Amino acid sequence: MNKVQKLQGYIKAAYSYLLRLRDVRVAGQAIFIVIVLLVSWSGVKSIDTNYALQKQIAQLQQQNTVEQLQNNNQKLQNDYYNSDQYLELSARQNFGLAAPGETELIVPKDIALSYTTPLPTPATTKDINNDAPFYERNIQAWVDFFLHRQPATD
Repeated sequence: MNKVQKLQGYIKAAYSYLLRLRDVRVAGQAIFIVIVLLVSWSGVKSIDTNYALQKQIAQLQQQNTVEQLQNNNQKLQNDYYNSDQYLELSARQNFGLAAPGETELIVPKDIALSYTTPLPTPATTKDINNDAPFYERNIQAWVDFFLHRQPATD
């Protein structure tokens, strides 16, 4: 078989395929597929829109809950400020008043502090590693970071 005969065979096959496309059933199937795709695309868009709206609703509900908790907290705080217990503590702290029958003792600050123990001062890495090589200071900085130590201030 030569090349011309092969080419003629391909042309006849393509022509018979095109004739089948002219059939009403094939056209009906193509239109059906297009309609199914359009309906599916519309459904996907509506699902996506609903999902976005549900996320927005959930966020607003959480925000509403937080606001309600803050309001409740403020109400409790207001109730505490109106209580006799708060008024008594406030009078003791701010005005130096005492309840009837109590005796108030005033101790000078320097005498009160003389009975306390001084807090130990932690040795900072700056004091220890001031003349250390860079790589040792770097390693020490990483150790301080992972152990949640405060960095030495300059």
